[in-house]
Amino acid sequence: MPSKPQPNGGLQHLDPQPVDSQNERTPLLNPGQNGNPQNALEAQAAREQHEHDATTTPEPTLPRLIATMGSLYLSTFFAAMDSTIVATLSGPITSDFQSGTLFSWIATGYLIANAASQPLSGKLTDIYGRKAGLIFATTFFSLGTLICGLARTGTEEILGRVVAGMGGGVINTISAFIASDLIPLRRRGVWQGIGNIVFGLGMGLGGVFGGVVHGRFGWRYAFYVQVPFIVLAGLVGCLVIQVPVKETDRSKIKRVDFLGALTLVTTLVLLLLGLNSGGNLVPWNHPLVYVSLPLSGVSLALFIYVEERVASEPIIPVRLLLNRSVMAALLTNWFITMAVYSLLYYGPIYFQVVRDLSATEAGALFIPSSIGMALGSLGSGILMRATGRYYLLNLGMQLLMLLACTLILVTFGRSVNDFTPFVYLALVGIAYGATLTITFLSLIAAVDHKFQAVITSASYAFRSTGSSIGITIASAVFQNIVKMRLYDRFGDRPGAAAEIGRIRDSLEELKHLPSGWHDGVIQSHVEALSGVWTVILAFAAVGGLVSLFMREYTLHSNLERK
Repeated sequence: MPSKPQPNGGLQHLDPQPVDSQNERTPLLNPGQNGNPQNALEAQAAREQHEHDATTTPEPTLPRLIATMGSLYLSTFFAAMDSTIVATLSGPITSDFQSGTLFSWIATGYLIANAASQPLSGKLTDIYGRKAGLIFATTFFSLGTLICGLARTGTEEILGRVVAGMGGGVINTISAFIASDLIPLRRRGVWQGIGNIVFGLGMGLGGVFGGVVHGRFGWRYAFYVQVPFIVLAGLVGCLVIQVPVKETDRSKIKRVDFLGALTLVTTLVLLLLGLNSGGNLVPWNHPLVYVSLPLSGVSLALFIYVEERVASEPIIPVRLLLNRSVMAALLTNWFITMAVYSLLYYGPIYFQVVRDLSATEAGALFIPSSIGMALGSLGSGILMRATGRYYLLNLGMQLLMLLACTLILVTFGRSVNDFTPFVYLALVGIAYGATLTITFLSLIAAVDHKFQAVITSASYAFRSTGSSIGITIASAVFQNIVKMRLYDRFGDRPGAAAEIGRIRDSLEELKHLPSGWHDGVIQSHVEALSGVWTVILAFAAVGGLVSLFMREYTLHSNLERK
């Protein structure tokens, strides 16, 4: 049951304690000195509150706000589109590089880079300014996208995705930071809904755009075409953004948690390496799997230690996670994002394999999901603005997500009619769009204003790691099942190993199968995809379960939260 709304919308036990007047200019915790590490969060909060009071941005006029947020949403659209553009390009890209196992790394490379850059972007743009952050983001995003188009090897393609991901991740968080700078919490839901509409349209249209451009010019032009628009969006943003620098002391760069970001990325890379390799590139009992997976656990433990004991201003403060509502909202976002991104990447493969659709046609089937995400996000924002509540709304959206994922598992088999995919994918979009808005509002309502940038960064870190882990788990399930089923059916035939390798490396090989292979190969893919739908349903179920632990806090109508 939802708890009684808290009058201050924050975490009382995380408020900074009064300090002795002789020491109020001194950090409460200096990493170079012996001290109580539990004071780190309070020290950060005290500094940020003082800096916030000195640099508070006045609420802008509506036209100015529209111009500012509109320019940011233009960049956000391309960042979101780039996160899914390879979903329908997986066939031609992996065929060009002759490696179907490369697909997961091309997808997750962008998302891992998101996870690395997003948590750092809050403090860095506090120090150097939101405009400087946008310049960095635009430069890396456009450069990485260009590298993807020019790549001649799979390694170069992954490099381009990583560089683009660093820029795209910062673009997403900057729009959230500036919205927090300028918009009161009660009205934030509507603007967050608008932002999620743009994000949802980008995600939904990414596959369609990639398929259309590939059909006319080739997959490389799907990246080339984006570059001038990315640069234009960045230039417009630099001209209209007027948010003062939050921190004028550049020495505060020493407090940025680079070590935390490094250990987080190391954890992800080792985990994904083990999951991608096991049963796919090497057997599950191979030393590579035995080493990488345990090391990812060690790296995770090191990350937690750094955040709790070393970092003066951690990217994901462990003490914030001790709040039930904060942890529940972050985990809900995490698991639901796993489910949705797995569907976004393997849904097009299903339609291309089972229904023999082109990349463009497969991507077009996800337009209802994009529209649903827009409606869910904006609709939930409007409802929360009108009622100031979100617990029961979240419960309804989680049930809707479970229903949609169950219907996909039951009906996406060897054959499916033309109508049901539109409905089920639209339902997924509605539930996901609403969940993004609800969990974000729940997070920033559950903590005091001084923790807003920190918790925003944590939210995006959970979303980025969720998407990368979800795609990797789905890829491991798909690759292992399809390999097993193909060998069960054709393993005793002459030349089977080579043919199965070609099938797994390129969807184009399905058009050139040996006599008597077609039905068995398609059925093997259907069974592998059924495994993916089962994993997606499990993600959605866990996300819905943990969302029940969110408390309901007051959504204030002004920036002062009064």
